[in-house]
Amino acid sequence: MLKPMIKRALAALLFALLPQAHAAVPFATAPVAYREVDQTYDAEALVEAINQSTVSAQIAGRIVQINFDVGDFVKQGQVIMRIDASQVSQALAGSKAQVAQAQAGLQNSKANYERTQQLFTQKFVSQAALDKALAEYKAAQAQAQASLAGAGAAATMQSFATIVAPFSGVVAARHVELGEMAAPGKPLMTGFDPKDLRVVADIPQYKLAEVRAAARTMVEIPSLNKWVQATGITVLPAADVKTHTTRVRIDLPPNLRDVIPGIYARAHFAVGKAKKLLVPAAAVVRRSEVTAVYVVDKEVAHFRQVRLGEPAGQGEVEVLAGLMPGEVVALEPVKAGIYLKQKR
Repeated sequence: MLKPMIKRALAALLFALLPQAHAAVPFATAPVAYREVDQTYDAEALVEAINQSTVSAQIAGRIVQINFDVGDFVKQGQVIMRIDASQVSQALAGSKAQVAQAQAGLQNSKANYERTQQLFTQKFVSQAALDKALAEYKAAQAQAQASLAGAGAAATMQSFATIVAPFSGVVAARHVELGEMAAPGKPLMTGFDPKDLRVVADIPQYKLAEVRAAARTMVEIPSLNKWVQATGITVLPAADVKTHTTRVRIDLPPNLRDVIPGIYARAHFAVGKAKKLLVPAAAVVRRSEVTAVYVVDKEVAHFRQVRLGEPAGQGEVEVLAGLMPGEVVALEPVKAGIYLKQKR
């Protein structure tokens, strides 16, 4: 009974003395220990912009001015492109002439109707003549309204020659060159707002209940070695009939640096808690197909192969085999390797 107690006491004393024992080692170290971490369900995801759009031409004409290129920041309302407006300008001039003609005809019909009314009162003309004058007056009114509407449409078409930014953002793609012909519906520029981003992931239907009840969601961006805590999730009310998955939108904090639409990400949904043996990710060495760490014992460093599990966030990774709790690993593997060679 006493032997196990003595062994535990000695082990605790040794663990407490580990920092002092490795004080002479010329690199940073850290102990391996069990910690309670989130048990996660992981899903592949993709970053996308909340505000992203492609501006298309609404009239035909030659591109005569391009003010921005890919990567440029554009403020809302700025002119990004102009299309030759000669044709629509001529159409507008013709519409204005038709408005003037219709208004002149309206005035003439009105005067003729008023004269006919006076003559009818004095019984110099018949009821038929009065009805005819009234009909001509109403037709002239309708013609004037139609010409005004045509002029308004022509003015609107002319405004389409100037392409403005619908929101502030960055130009992601330019689809035309200076001098090209634009046609209605032809894409001109694509842009996105880099401040507001989200991640989208397709979740199997049997996992939706766990995802909805997740305590928190972390988003990993492997290419940037970055972890971000999501600000909220939205499960879309539709499922893909072919893959039997449902799309989930994961909101990200605003103004994330270096994160752009289209970049690969992983979504980690915390669906429970579990105790795992963790090691700092900085301590892991990867050489070809070998994954290892430098284990420090007093003033000696040993290169030891390990088997790793899933990332645990906060710069740590799970160890499945190769290490024991209480062992100490080098946080600077390059310096540890040099130190090991010097000791040999």
